[in-house]
Amino acid sequence: MSDVAAIQKLVEKQAALKQEIAKVIVGQQEVVNQIVLSIFSGGHALLVGVPGLAKTLMVNTISQALGLDFKRIQFTPDLMPSDILGSEILDENRNFKFIKGPIFSNIILADEINRTPPKTQAALLEAMQEKSVTIAGENHKLSLPYFVLATQNPIEQEGTYPLPEAQLDRFMFAIKLDYPTFEEEVQVVKSTTADNKVTINPLFTAEEIVEFQHLIRRIPVADNVIEYAVKLVNKTRPGNALSNDYVKTYLDWGAGPRASQSLILAAKANAALNGKFSPDIEDVQAVATGVLRHRIIKNYKADAEGITEETIIKKLF
Repeated sequence: MSDVAAIQKLVEKQAALKQEIAKVIVGQQEVVNQIVLSIFSGGHALLVGVPGLAKTLMVNTISQALGLDFKRIQFTPDLMPSDILGSEILDENRNFKFIKGPIFSNIILADEINRTPPKTQAALLEAMQEKSVTIAGENHKLSLPYFVLATQNPIEQEGTYPLPEAQLDRFMFAIKLDYPTFEEEVQVVKSTTADNKVTINPLFTAEEIVEFQHLIRRIPVADNVIEYAVKLVNKTRPGNALSNDYVKTYLDWGAGPRASQSLILAAKANAALNGKFSPDIEDVQAVATGVLRHRIIKNYKADAEGITEETIIKKLF
């Protein structure tokens, strides 16, 4: 199949995927869109939202519609790295046998990742970056596609371990989940308090998703679009010649080179999912908030004046 035909097929299939997800998830189109973008561009996503907004249900539904294995890990202060990665046990013949942990799945929901100490958070790092884990000196490859969706509760910060910047940078997107509208909440209550069972049909195979990920990487990008993305990231750095006074006033730190890579990859995926054969500057702007939100660090002045990351990112365009 030619790449042009493959993109047309991807557009049709992702429209069907969103319809399938909408059987269970009411509203939240932008959130679903960003999760689908990060899956097809081969990145990971951090979901920030208060409890009860159907984060787990959303990931479970998406994994069923994608035809992928799904595991949920509930992070707690006493969770050990071996609880995630797996461990070696002695079998009946007194030989060591490796028992795989929940990390060996296609889609991992790392629930409340900031509830667990850095040692256990770091157990995810190698898996996210290298798509493999090392146990007792032996390297185990993870089956592709591999996608980590971590959730964070933005309210209750007592007894939590905030993710270090190096680990936050591993997430392609930070996605904010807001409360549903009044009409959406009425619909949610109606559907969840009735005795209706919804069947989600798997629309993809793991091989198909990996093929689409390769297809998105093959999409050509004009030099001016790449330069625009790199300039956008450079503008977030207070000490950079390209940054404006607004950034210098309200930011302590800007985004690193991984943000530029994520912007282009996400813009490619955004273009492909909308039936375009090459991304333009509008595609970069469409994904910029999700890609940059967690990679910039505001200063005290921004917090005191109630300036949000989203406001700062909009000023960069």
